[in-house]
Amino acid sequence: MLRVLDIFFSAVGLILVAPLFLALTIAGLFDIGSPLFRQTRVGRNKKPFTLVKFRTMRPDTAHVATHLADASAVTAFGKFLRRTKLDELPQLWNVLKGEMSLVGPRPCLPSQNELIEARERLDVFRVRPGITGLAQVNDIDMSTPQLLAETDARMLALLGVGDYFRYILLTVFGKGSGDRVRSGQG
Repeated sequence: MLRVLDIFFSAVGLILVAPLFLALTIAGLFDIGSPLFRQTRVGRNKKPFTLVKFRTMRPDTAHVATHLADASAVTAFGKFLRRTKLDELPQLWNVLKGEMSLVGPRPCLPSQNELIEARERLDVFRVRPGITGLAQVNDIDMSTPQLLAETDARMLALLGVGDYFRYILLTVFGKGSGDRVRSGQG
């Protein structure tokens, strides 16, 4: 049932936000010349996939977990995208393709071994990763891998249609701040 909702809402979302997507792409071209960001992430059953987002950091920023990136790497336009969560819009394509769900554990990098091990122990990889979920709306990010994996497992144990819509609505209306970048120079 949730996959049917994912397909419907991602398809409708991609159609409805197409003009906004185009405007953000053009703005991103002017901001840093490279508006889309592609990165390998760990998906369902630990299968790698390419996640697509709007770029919020300079293109020369190291490919590390967001909480390990330096805040100075985030561009002014990137701060806007992160604050409004518009940087996540291209992931609707990942949802439509079946690589992600609207609701699920955030996909991690292949290099985040501690988080991968914790999620493996708790069988979190049995589902598609998501754009939002319990951890995201409660400001739990990848800087606390064990807590994140436990929160993901708790969400999956109880996830139903009501929670699916609740997490989406909480995210749309501003709950949660996403992964934080570290402050200062690195």
